[in-house]
Amino acid sequence: MLLLVPPWTGDGRRALFAPGLRVTATRFVPRGGWPRRIGALEPVGAVSLTANQRAFGGLSALALHRGQAILLSDGGLAVRLRIAGGTVSTLGTAELTDGPETGWRKASRDTESLVVDPHTGRAWIGYERINMIWRYAADLNHADAASYPPAMRDWGVNSSIESLARLNDGRFLAFREGGLWQDGARAALLFYGDPALYDTPNASLRYLPPPHHSPSDAAVLPDGDILVLNRRVHLPMRFEMTLVRIPARSIRPGALLRGQVVARFGDTLGRENAEGLAVSQERGQTMIWLVTDNDGAFWRRTILAKFRWRG
Repeated sequence: MLLLVPPWTGDGRRALFAPGLRVTATRFVPRGGWPRRIGALEPVGAVSLTANQRAFGGLSALALHRGQAILLSDGGLAVRLRIAGGTVSTLGTAELTDGPETGWRKASRDTESLVVDPHTGRAWIGYERINMIWRYAADLNHADAASYPPAMRDWGVNSSIESLARLNDGRFLAFREGGLWQDGARAALLFYGDPALYDTPNASLRYLPPPHHSPSDAAVLPDGDILVLNRRVHLPMRFEMTLVRIPARSIRPGALLRGQVVARFGDTLGRENAEGLAVSQERGQTMIWLVTDNDGAFWRRTILAKFRWRG
């Protein structure tokens, strides 16, 4: 008896890491070499990252914790790297098993922002397509809290929480990306505590990026000011990246946040799509880190770059 089975028409399984992922780093230098300064940033160095598995890439968030770089993809996959003496070591991976829906579809693990507690290693992750914020244990294997803030429910499907930062006083600030072709102010939320808890009070405010730009990540400077990474898309898939500094004193309910442009990257990142931003302290100096998203294209580069803050 011949059984006719209709073809599967649902979403395919999201890519996962297999055991043995190994990340390789090669030195990256922009065409013409590094300038002495890029605005308030002094280039330290950069590497182009590749791996022995196709699931590596699509990096949308970056955090630094106890000498490790934690790279998070837009498919809910995390890689931990140690960078020392010009070498990069792969320390391990994590798959966000806990999260919205079943995790079968890539869209249900569209993780675009990451904050890591410097003391406990606990992590807060923003889910763009689901409009949620989840809190995870330090190993990222288990979640212990999740929230669907009512004020974020109209942020859209692919234009929602792209950036999340923890202020020095314990508050959190979330930015809506908005449309890549949109101009004008974007929604933002100020949480007076843990954003993964439903009963945490929050207040609405707005952020005005540079013209024709959208926010792609945010991080906090030691003095409490906020750095916001912004991007502008130029077809075909070339990006203009701009870094803005927002004074901490301006962050209050109802405010229109706007800041000073402190760096325009031009061609120095190869016109790649930088989506991850982090700040670290090394021997009393402030370092700024960026990672680019190759958007799953094998011909695009995943660049991890480090700069010394001279602002």
